[in-house]
Amino acid sequence: MRKALLLAATLFVAAGTARAATVHVHAGHLIDPEQGRVLADQMVTVVDGRVTAIGPWKGAPADGTLVDWSAYTVLPGLLDCHTHIADGFDQGDPIAPLRSTAAESVLRGAAMAKVELDAGFTSVRDVGVYRGLTDVALRDAIEKGVVEGPRMIVAGAYITIPGGGGAVTGFSPDVKIPEDFQYGYVRNADEAREKVDFLFAHGADFIKMIATGAVLAVGSTPGALELTPEEMKAACDEAKLHGSYCIAHAHGTEGIKAAIRAGVRSVEHASLIDDEGIAMAKKAGVWLDMDIYDGDWIAEEGAKLGMPEEYLRKNRETTEEQRQGFAKAVKAGVKLSFGTDAGVYRYGLGGRQFAYMVRYGMTPMQAIQAATVVSAQLMRRERDIGALSPGHYGDMIAVAGDPLKNIRLLEDVKGVIKGGEVVKAVPAVNSPP
Repeated sequence: MRKALLLAATLFVAAGTARAATVHVHAGHLIDPEQGRVLADQMVTVVDGRVTAIGPWKGAPADGTLVDWSAYTVLPGLLDCHTHIADGFDQGDPIAPLRSTAAESVLRGAAMAKVELDAGFTSVRDVGVYRGLTDVALRDAIEKGVVEGPRMIVAGAYITIPGGGGAVTGFSPDVKIPEDFQYGYVRNADEAREKVDFLFAHGADFIKMIATGAVLAVGSTPGALELTPEEMKAACDEAKLHGSYCIAHAHGTEGIKAAIRAGVRSVEHASLIDDEGIAMAKKAGVWLDMDIYDGDWIAEEGAKLGMPEEYLRKNRETTEEQRQGFAKAVKAGVKLSFGTDAGVYRYGLGGRQFAYMVRYGMTPMQAIQAATVVSAQLMRRERDIGALSPGHYGDMIAVAGDPLKNIRLLEDVKGVIKGGEVVKAVPAVNSPP
C-alpha cells in the first residue's frame, strides 16, 4: 500500500512538472485580435499554461518543447458564448431529455466536450441544461482533468416558467417531471430570487433566464413574453448580489427590451429585435449573442431528425428576421459576441457561423474578434482567454491558409493547443489526406 502511495505521489509530481514545462509555438502567421493585425513568423512561449512572450522567430530555443506550426496561421483558441454541451444531444426529439438518466446525460456531454475542443473552441459559456447541474459536473470534471474539453462557465439550469421555453414539453399530462428538471421553475419574483440563490449555491457561474417563448419547445411562442419584467429584474438584481450577472434567451421584441431594462449582460438569439431594441442594447452596453447559422441547419436537417413541424415553422418565421437584425446591429456598432447554440446543430460545426457573420456585415477580422476578445469580455474572462498576449492562457488553434481571405477555413481547424498542451495535433507533413 505504501509503495502504491509513493508511486501515486511520484506520478502527481511528474504531472505537475510536465504542466510547468516550457512550450514554444512557431507560428507561420499569427492573428492578433487585440490589435486587429497579422504578424509573420512568430514564436509564442507558454510556461505553466500561460503565455509569457511573443516575438519574431529567431530559431529553435535551447529549452522547452517546440511545436512547429510554421506552415499554419495561428489564432487564439475560439470562444462560443452559447453552447449546450452538457445536454449532450441534438434537439430533434422534444422529450429527449426524459429518455436518459443523469449519468447518461453527463457521459454524452463529456464526449461532446471533446468534439467541441477539437473544433477549436477552447472556452465556452454553456447556457443551460434541462437536467439541472449536470453542466456544473461537466465543468468541474474538465477543470480537474478527468474529462477533455473546453474551459466552461455554466448556468446550472434555466430560470423559466413551468411549461415555458426552458422546460421540457410535449409529453402526456400525467408524466411526472423529475425534480432536477425543475430547479429553475419560477412563478413570481420571490421565487426568482430563491432559485438564483439556489443555483449559485450549487456552483453556477451566471444565470440564464428564458424571457420569451422558444423556437424548439412545444407550445411555446417565440415572440411572447414568458417571465414578467418583475421576475427578470429580481433575478438580475440577485445575480449582481452574488457578483455575477444574468443573460436572457429572448426572441420577441418586447422580451428583448424587458430583459435590457432588467439589467441583463447579454441577450441571446434576439431574433425579432427592432430598431429601438438595437438602440437600447447599444446605449446600455448589452451584448447581442445571435446564433445566425443554425436556422439553416434546422431547415435542412430538422425534418430528417424528426423535429416537429411546429419547430420547423417557427424556425422559418424567425431565421431571416434574425439575420437582418444582426446586419443592423453590426452597422449600429452594438457589441456582438459569438454564440452558436451548439447542440441544436450537430456538435463540432460551430465554425460555420463565421461565414454567416461575414455575409451579414462583419469583416473577417471583426468575426474573429467576436469569437475571441469580444466574447472574452462578455464572459468576464478577458484576462485569461480570447488573446495571446502575455498572461493569457496558452490556448491557440492552427488553420491552413489565411482566414482573413477565406473565413471558411475556420470550419476546418487543423490543430488545437489548450494551456500549452497539444490536444489536437496538426496532420503529419507527408500523411495521406
